[in-house]
Amino acid sequence: MTARDRLFGYEHAFDHPVARWITSAVVVVLAVAWIAIWLLARFGVVPASLGAELRQRTLSWIIMAPLMIGPILLGAFWTMLAVSFLSIACYREYARATGLFREKTISFVVVIGILAVTLAALDHWYGFFVALFPLAVAAIAISAILADQPKGYIQRVGLGVFGFMLFGCAFGYLSYFANDSNYRPMLLLLLLTVELNDVFAFICGKSFGRRKFAPNTSPNKTLGGALGALILTAALVMWLGRFVFAGTVLVEWPVLLGLGVIISAVGQLGDLTLSSIKRDLGIKDISNLIPGHGGLLDRFNSMMFVAPAVFHYVGYFKGIGLNQAPRILTGG
Repeated sequence: MTARDRLFGYEHAFDHPVARWITSAVVVVLAVAWIAIWLLARFGVVPASLGAELRQRTLSWIIMAPLMIGPILLGAFWTMLAVSFLSIACYREYARATGLFREKTISFVVVIGILAVTLAALDHWYGFFVALFPLAVAAIAISAILADQPKGYIQRVGLGVFGFMLFGCAFGYLSYFANDSNYRPMLLLLLLTVELNDVFAFICGKSFGRRKFAPNTSPNKTLGGALGALILTAALVMWLGRFVFAGTVLVEWPVLLGLGVIISAVGQLGDLTLSSIKRDLGIKDISNLIPGHGGLLDRFNSMMFVAPAVFHYVGYFKGIGLNQAPRILTGG
């Protein structure tokens, strides 16, 4: 596949069967859910208030799903652009919640860093992509000196570095996935399993969860829910992964099992990380941008750690983008 086909070749959107399966499944599930909720509310099976909440949540997913899947299907360029927008939007929520938005210079450096990560991914320049984290940390530390306000310096720099690490560096790996000719099924698998991991944890927790997992951080999470999600997500990854990674060492069941465990366990830890941030700040949701879900960061918190973990795991076994020309912009 040429760089142009990968970046803009929307006509290749459904070349891989997994891309067709996941896209079709999402459309069918959302349509069935909307009809089922309407029927349940129409015949009084569920209370009106619960029916309204379920409709609101489902409508949010009907809007979000195309925004998540659409760029991946359109091409790598649009995928990277969407990830860049997501990174900046999540940083904005984080900065407003922590008060870091008042530090204009630090926030400017973080946003420039996020854009630089996007350009490095677009260029397929892995060396620069990796170097951007220490360079951004240094730039944030230096920029905080310019205000000549030593009091609170460590806190300001710490918040800035943490923000770039989560929303520039970690989310940036989602962009870099798009340098692989097989990026569509990989990213769709990642999105599907991360989102279903939350659903599995909720269902298993309500069904047989008794012992609290981290009561001071997230009172509703249970050990039963976490283990149930781990088993179900790993099983789903092992099934779909056989098709996504056909022809590579990743189809071996121990390797796929490891991938499934990483997605589930690291995803849940990402969720708990955001819960810790919110508990520390004394807020329930980062924002109210998405009705029924909170903010973008509330929805994509699990991906903060999953994206880099899966990138390096898959990269260890088969590499990412090795069959594509590097530095397509800078001409390396």
